Amino acid sequence: MSAAAGFRALAGLVLASGLAVAGSAAAEVCSPAGPGRNLPEVARESSGLALGRERPGLLWTHNDRGNGALLHAVDQEGKLAQTVSLAEPAVDWEDIEIASCADGSCLYVGDIGDNDSMRDHIAIHRLPEPGEGASEAADVVTLRARYPEGPRDAESLFVLPSGDIFIVTKGRDTGVALYRLPPPHSFDEIAVLEHVRELFPMPLNSDDRISAATSSSDGSRVAIRTYRQLYIYDAARLVGGAPVEPTVVDLASLGEGQGEGIALGDDGSIWLSSEAANRRSFPVLNRLLCSF
Repeated sequence: MSAAAGFRALAGLVLASGLAVAGSAAAEVCSPAGPGRNLPEVARESSGLALGRERPGLLWTHNDRGNGALLHAVDQEGKLAQTVSLAEPAVDWEDIEIASCADGSCLYVGDIGDNDSMRDHIAIHRLPEPGEGASEAADVVTLRARYPEGPRDAESLFVLPSGDIFIVTKGRDTGVALYRLPPPHSFDEIAVLEHVRELFPMPLNSDDRISAATSSSDGSRVAIRTYRQLYIYDAARLVGGAPVEPTVVDLASLGEGQGEGIALGDDGSIWLSSEAANRRSFPVLNRLLCSF
């Protein structure tokens, strides 16, 4: 089954032991590692998720557009551990990623949302992973980029160990595409993103738009999610433009309000976060255990 066909079909039944998996690893199953945990009120619109490396027990998240330039660290029970402010604009923060850098590990905050496809350029803020007790981000640098074909809406960002930054468009008005911002990165000019490949046709259902992406710490896998489906790719084939069949995981049984965050652990864990469905509910942190 091609990636495009798998995206349109969104096939898979929920198994009694966990979540159905289709595609290249049909026999494998991701199982929920216990019930979902409520995230704190300050992360009500959790729109991105990154698993800490300096302090692996923490996850970093941030809110969607219309909120302050704040990063929130929560523990694995969803309890707030730390809030860090950035002296940078927050036009439409949509995703966060973590990767190795000269400072050890860095967070990449994707100010890449563009619902109306009108932004002249997008921004990615890079900062060393904040230490315990820090309330303000230090040494923040901002990368600016634009799409070669004109503005695109995107909510998904991942970074490979090579330093290459990738953006996956949402599929709101066009097909879903993968773009690259390769190093060396200039902080003095607006770079032009490189179009890598088309992934899917434009989704007919808004639940199938791309809402987050991430890579494993060793760069071997890339995960891309929608509101109800998860795609796990071999990273080298995905970014190299080679034919690639994703493993497709059906997330429907989790009952997420609006799933917009994802992070991959080295132990087979997949962490997912969702926005609150309404003012009477809380955003939720879920953890899956997978045997890929």
